[in-house]
Amino acid sequence: MDAHSPAADRPSSPKTTVVLADDHLVVRAGMRLLLGQDPALEIVAESSTISETMDAVREHRPGMLVLDLTMAGRSSLPTIPELLAVSPRTRILVLTMQEDPAFARAALRSGAAGYLLKEAAAEELLAAARQVASGATYVQPALGARLALEGAGPPDAAERDPLTERETEVLSMLALGHTNDEIAHRLYVSVRTVETHRARIRDKLGKDTRAELIAAARERGLVA
Repeated sequence: MDAHSPAADRPSSPKTTVVLADDHLVVRAGMRLLLGQDPALEIVAESSTISETMDAVREHRPGMLVLDLTMAGRSSLPTIPELLAVSPRTRILVLTMQEDPAFARAALRSGAAGYLLKEAAAEELLAAARQVASGATYVQPALGARLALEGAGPPDAAERDPLTERETEVLSMLALGHTNDEIAHRLYVSVRTVETHRARIRDKLGKDTRAELIAAARERGLVA
């Protein structure tokens, strides 16, 4: 009589591969330790900058990306659509200190599948990761309630934003204090191209001073 169990023939469920993107080594170590408790999750790469994150996503096409909203002084919010263009099946869980609902709204509208604050309990991070990996959407309950309360209001800047994706990126860098030369270096374009983007931003928004640019970027959830 064959004592072999049919269960042994069933293929095990594939693990969800995960990339951790945060510019703080200690934070990544904590996430790696915590998410490593779930046998269904497999950490395949870590990154500390936006460019490293893009490379890791392009190489691994992970099932899930845990993404900090600010890395090395840059907002990763405008990069979410680019990451999804590189790997459409990747589910993005934003893990951040930004508790303003505007950031959560902007992240979700950009394509993120989850939004969680770093102050959340370890159990909540694990639950959020499992939910996002399974194909569901997760928003920290307190933020979700605030988003629901604000839902009846007028559309925010993210909905009616006339800026292109590149202009949004330039606006973010200008608001963070980068010069035209620095932006040109980071984006691998000429200074004249940056000046053109800045002129278009001014024409479209009617804003040009540093204070006005910061305010416009804040409305779009690009800077704190």
